[in-house]
Amino acid sequence: MPDDAIRCDACPVLCYIKPGRTGSCDRYGNQDGQLVRLDPHVMLERAQSRGESLVPFLEKSREWDGTLINDSETFVTAIGAGTTYPDYKPAPFIISSEVAGVDMVTVVTEGIFSYCGVKLKVDTDRHLGAECSTVRAQGEPVGHVTTGEYGSQMLSLGGVRHLTGGSRHEGTATCDTLLNLCNGNPVELEIENGAKVVVQANKAPVVDGVQEERMRVGCGSATIGMFAKQWFGKVDEVVVVDDHITGVLSEHQAGKLLGIPETGIKMKGRRSTPGRYFKVAEPGTSWGGTNISDPLSILAAFDPKAARPGLRLLMVSTTGEQYAYFELDEALGPTEKELPDSLRESVSRIKENCEPALCTVLFMGGAGGSLRAGVTENPVKLTHSVRDALTRVTCGGAPVYVWPGGGITIMVDVSRMPENAFGYVPTPALVAPIEFTLKLDDYAKLGGYMDHVRPLSAIHRDDEGRRRVTSRPDNPWPLGKTSA
Repeated sequence: MPDDAIRCDACPVLCYIKPGRTGSCDRYGNQDGQLVRLDPHVMLERAQSRGESLVPFLEKSREWDGTLINDSETFVTAIGAGTTYPDYKPAPFIISSEVAGVDMVTVVTEGIFSYCGVKLKVDTDRHLGAECSTVRAQGEPVGHVTTGEYGSQMLSLGGVRHLTGGSRHEGTATCDTLLNLCNGNPVELEIENGAKVVVQANKAPVVDGVQEERMRVGCGSATIGMFAKQWFGKVDEVVVVDDHITGVLSEHQAGKLLGIPETGIKMKGRRSTPGRYFKVAEPGTSWGGTNISDPLSILAAFDPKAARPGLRLLMVSTTGEQYAYFELDEALGPTEKELPDSLRESVSRIKENCEPALCTVLFMGGAGGSLRAGVTENPVKLTHSVRDALTRVTCGGAPVYVWPGGGITIMVDVSRMPENAFGYVPTPALVAPIEFTLKLDDYAKLGGYMDHVRPLSAIHRDDEGRRRVTSRPDNPWPLGKTSA
């Protein structure tokens, strides 16, 4: 080891860092022989009005100006606070404050998460890939396609197996993918025997080079139910094409109640209940998430007992992006015609009721040894306190969902956190901010590190390297009321 290098003990890698250089994670550096956290430590200021802009946190950020701190209006986040390693060391910051006459304490640390990943919701009507298909980034497997949801395809990325159980390249690619997604950067993913998709938190997905505009209004059956009255009297038959549940107006209960007569239409696929058909085509990126370009390909010959020449047929997708209008000729074959003005409004109404397509990135991680032991000498008590709602858990001040059952497994929408809240260590693992807030009395009962508690007022005396950021007005204030 060079004489002027110092050893970083912030994570298991234990880098030796020369003066003016950074460690492998780029989070810590050697500054004049001192180990320093390079990113600023973020403090949240409570938004004064819900009418404030929701645009980027850091547009409203500013350097610390030395003004006195209002305990109830300032929250110390874990972003830039530093990590706790080895596990037995107390968290970097254990801050007391008075809120509405109650003494509170917030324990903050940047947790090193090996057991973590991303649940990615992609709003699209297009088929991305079969369930359980491998998802790759940089050519490496980083996750899989999981159960689809209403109007969205779901991907599960990361997890300890991809981070640690594969090749070194797989672990690095997985960590890099998670880091970029959690920090709001775009990532290109390739799905086995499926699509290439570019995803970014709170942005529209790009599927095979085409930017998605809207998610579906509903399945084919639901679309029939919603718009049946608007089609009544203007068209004889409507088919809403859908990869999952294709709807047929004349057979559907909505059509029956309106008194729409049989049209003799015959559908391919498997009939479920009246007016609802499964598997009319294979999954794809065209009409209603199917692989068809010609909607007539899902129809069989019309029944001459009920069909008649001139019968009017509208076929439309679940987003209204694809539509076609037909009239039956003398041989009862559909002939495409221009869409009548009387039907244009209903097609536009379908589009209007489709919400913008977005990608939602949820970070999911399990709080293990270093996080819990940094709060109390008896870590299981913290788990019980969280379970009993005595302790509030936040990530960068943003609300989290704590999964039921054992342990502290959390999930948070990264778009509700300040920018660039995540880091990494090259073990590889993700570094994420986590805060535990509870009453000071409860913290003492927890076996907390009371001798390490510092008042919030002490923060302004050591203001170098800190930054104040305005909280999102749509986030609950983390120092709000907790359970008694």
